[in-house]
Amino acid sequence: MSGAKLLLVEDDPALSELLEYRFQNEGYDVRVTPDGDDALILASEDTPDLVILDWMIEGTSGIEVCRRLRRDKTTAHVPIIMLTAREAEDDRIRGLETGADDYLTKPFSPRELLARVAAVMRRVRPALAGEMIAVGDITLDPVAHKVTRKGQDLQIGPTEYRLLQYLMESPGRVFSRGQLLDNVWGTGSDIELRTVDVHIRRLRKAIAVEGVEDPIRTVRSAGYSLEAV
Repeated sequence: MSGAKLLLVEDDPALSELLEYRFQNEGYDVRVTPDGDDALILASEDTPDLVILDWMIEGTSGIEVCRRLRRDKTTAHVPIIMLTAREAEDDRIRGLETGADDYLTKPFSPRELLARVAAVMRRVRPALAGEMIAVGDITLDPVAHKVTRKGQDLQIGPTEYRLLQYLMESPGRVFSRGQLLDNVWGTGSDIELRTVDVHIRRLRKAIAVEGVEDPIRTVRSAGYSLEAV
């Protein structure tokens, strides 16, 4: 799962250290905090690919952090796995109804958590798991770093490739220029927003096939999305 950004929110130092070590060994880019308020700040500064969230943490509670992440349009799509010592069925249901994608009760096996995270990531970000993704007539192979359309191999520059991959992972979803800039170029980038438009034009040209509709949709005052055509 090389390159996947994981936010770990856990206030048990021993467990936090163990999980950070295990996930880093699996290739995840891990950020750790024991505090709910800090977790919300970290998630807003650099949108994670997945959040592992303890229910009982310092500051804002885990259940409230989950609720706020789901309300924020930039993190509403991010998968959340909740960790808790609360075993009651009502608590598990409450966590899932608040927006958690999965729920693990302490004590648990780190191997099981790793497996659950990998399963979620395969579902929501298949390219990060090394699996081929397809939207309409476009197929992207992240292992071979190859893109085809209508059986034709496409020649795509590295930035356009990353842009296409990101759009293909959420077909139909509209991304603002700012979101694309943060997730394709990185949050530390000082590139101007209009640069996104330039690379969208290049990407359109690279994936164009005669007689076939352009799959990239421009949404006025909102951004871009990739549609299956």
